[in-house]
Parts: sequence; C-alpha cells; structure tokens
Amino acid sequence: MEAKKQFKWFTIFEYEKEQDYLRKMHKSGWKFVKVKGLGKYYFEKCIPQDVVYQLDYNKEGLTHKDEYLKMFDDCGWEYIQDYAGYSYFRKAVSEDGVVEEIFCDEESRFQMMQRVIKGRMLPLLAIFFAILLPQFIINLFSSHNYLIATFTGSILALYISIFAMCFVKYNRYKNRTRK
Repeated sequence: MEAKKQFKWFTIFEYEKEQDYLRKMHKSGWKFVKVKGLGKYYFEKCIPQDVVYQLDYNKEGLTHKDEYLKMFDDCGWEYIQDYAGYSYFRKAVSEDGVVEEIFCDEESRFQMMQRVIKGRMLPLLAIFFAILLPQFIINLFSSHNYLIATFTGSILALYISIFAMCFVKYNRYKNRTRK
C-alpha cells in the first residue's frame, strides 16, 4: 500500500486546525495512520472520502482507557492513537452531510483547553521557573559565564515566546467561548 509522511506543526491550541488538516488529507485520498516525533504525520493511500477527525485531551480518560474508548466506539468513533496526551478519533460524515463532533458546545471545548493547560503548560512553567531561570541568573551574575548565560537566555526567550503565544491563543479561545 502506498504511504507518505508529512511534517506539519500545530500548537496545543491549534487542535481544530490539525483536525481540519487531517480531514482535508482524507478527502484528497490520504488516510491518517499516526503522528510521531515533532509533527511527522503518516498517511496511507485510500479512496477519497469525507471523514471527520477529532482530538480529545483527557488524561483521566486514559487512566480508564477501556471504558473511555468504549464510550467513543459506542458513538461510532474509530480510535486511531494517543499522542502527547491527545487521543485521535475519526468518523465518516453521514450520507446526509451531517458532521458530528466530539464536543458539541463551546463550553466543553473550553474545558478541554483547560485540561491541556494543566497537562502541558504547567510542566513547562515548572521547568522554566525551577531550572532555566535560576541557571540564567547564576551564570550571568554569579559565575559570569556569558556563553552559558547566552545559551540559557536564548532558551528562556523561546520559552517566553511560547508562553506569550499560548496565553494570547488561550484568551482568544476563552473570549470566543464566553460570547
């Protein structure tokens, strides 16, 4: 069977874009198989079909995985894989064109985003404040090791930009759901 892989990057708040990307690929004859590493998507050639892809971030559901997957299976969702805390599902669009979604309202989507924040952003914040920031301060002011301070400072700048981007997207998402 013909296969291909593509590199695509989505932030933790762009799960809807990722779902749309997977749906578009399936419509063009490439069925999603798995994602690995940093954004390596694997596809198999298939008959083009309109298939909805949905992602769920629910670590508690994964602790009771059999029941969690059974619930989705009972609703007609095909489980594909778990990756970085997300569970991937797909379901063909019905003949009458009805597109089903796992989350049927903005509040439940927002609750998933809150689970993402707790599961993904809090560990990054812990690393930032417990390791990177102290190392930067020590190397810059105490030991005057400017090479390491520059390297650590670059990583800090990257972290700060990620936090800022996530904060902005989270607030946009929050405002969208609260309307």
